[in-house]
Amino acid sequence: MVGMSSAGFCAQVPKNVQNFVNETFPNTDFRFDGAIILPDKTMYLPVFPSKPDVVENLAIKSTYPLKTTLKQKPDMLILNNGYVLLKVLNINGKKTVINPSDVPNELQSGLLPQDILLPKGLVIPESLKGIIGDIDVTIAQDTGLRINNTKKVKKTNPIEQLYGKTFYISTGANRNIQVINSDNRTADHALAQNFVINDMKSYDGKFLLVTYFDSHIMNIISLMDEKIIKQVNFDNIPEQIIVDSKNKTAYISSGGSTSIYVFSLETMTLKRQLKINGMCEKLTLSKDGDKIFYVDRNTNTIWALELDNNYKLKEIGGFPNISEIAYSNGKIYVISRTKNRLAVVDYQTLNLETELEVSEKPVNLYVSGDDLYILCAKDNIVEILNTKDNVITDKLFLDTDSFATNITQIGTTPLIMITNARQGLYSVIDTESKDIIKTSPLDVPVRTIVVIDTVKTIK
Repeated sequence: MVGMSSAGFCAQVPKNVQNFVNETFPNTDFRFDGAIILPDKTMYLPVFPSKPDVVENLAIKSTYPLKTTLKQKPDMLILNNGYVLLKVLNINGKKTVINPSDVPNELQSGLLPQDILLPKGLVIPESLKGIIGDIDVTIAQDTGLRINNTKKVKKTNPIEQLYGKTFYISTGANRNIQVINSDNRTADHALAQNFVINDMKSYDGKFLLVTYFDSHIMNIISLMDEKIIKQVNFDNIPEQIIVDSKNKTAYISSGGSTSIYVFSLETMTLKRQLKINGMCEKLTLSKDGDKIFYVDRNTNTIWALELDNNYKLKEIGGFPNISEIAYSNGKIYVISRTKNRLAVVDYQTLNLETELEVSEKPVNLYVSGDDLYILCAKDNIVEILNTKDNVITDKLFLDTDSFATNITQIGTTPLIMITNARQGLYSVIDTESKDIIKTSPLDVPVRTIVVIDTVKTIK
């Protein structure tokens, strides 16, 4: 089965405390580990009472400084139900919390959530050591993952839609995640990793989920403080990740254990292990989030996992050398990298509707409305198929000599990014106008890329 590295318990801030804070600071982030992060990234650590008081109306009992309102963001706030909120302070460049000369009873008997991620470098005053419990303070004082770049940063001129965004890139050539601002071609810094990255996805613009070759863990990285906040352990190697942001769920494949794991993005915990047929790869989630498609790497058989039908498995059929699967309007689209063919299969009847020849080495698919984008690597061509008529209507020629490998949507925009595993280049395509807008340089090749709004760090 599944294990997770975890110390003690993972406590959620009670709903009435959340509501109380949200009245003054709407959209506060009550993180899964218990940390409270205000919209301006001010951080509070909740101290849980051993036995909360039952109160009819939640209110402030006392603060430091005295007679301070929550809006003024006091250093310490004690509620009348026994909960205490400690503000993370930055004093002379060091993170700490208030060091009261007379420790209130609520603090003396309280405890931090035992799964909480304390900010890197945080120092807890000696008078408050009792609130730590089993938290490993040496880990809490870790300096994080950041490796600063000593090379001169080279600038570039991105398209307007990429302003204010950051690229997180795995090159496949080394272990670290390259962090590149969209107006640069050079990494500003890197995030150190212990293994070569297999897959990497983002959630909520704040977290990276990362799996590795030859490692049984999946790391959850907080981008707000560039730190691993959780390691999820598997009995076998986790591989591909797909994220369903709407349902706050991720699915992680593990071919070695013939399983797909269901992972809650709300609590950052594994919910269940789904045993499937074959060693799964080429994981694909339908746009409506109802189905997962995958290929058994041993037999080249395609399977569908019906998420809305008690996880029922449905065999689709066998196809040679499958490089990618897509699903749109009740049809399954399959490309064969070596045969240079696209097959169209009706999901309900499993009938082969048609088979088309495409350009050499088709490697990736992307669905946009009634169009299917087919990335063909040999000659760096993107072919566009009208899925209503199953006719290729457009061909976009990428002005590169490299080997294009991936299509990545840019946020929720109609723009897609074509990246290269052998050369530092990316091209942006507008799926509405069906034009290549721009091709821009990067100093590193791209095996996997995550594009998100630049994250503000925790104060």
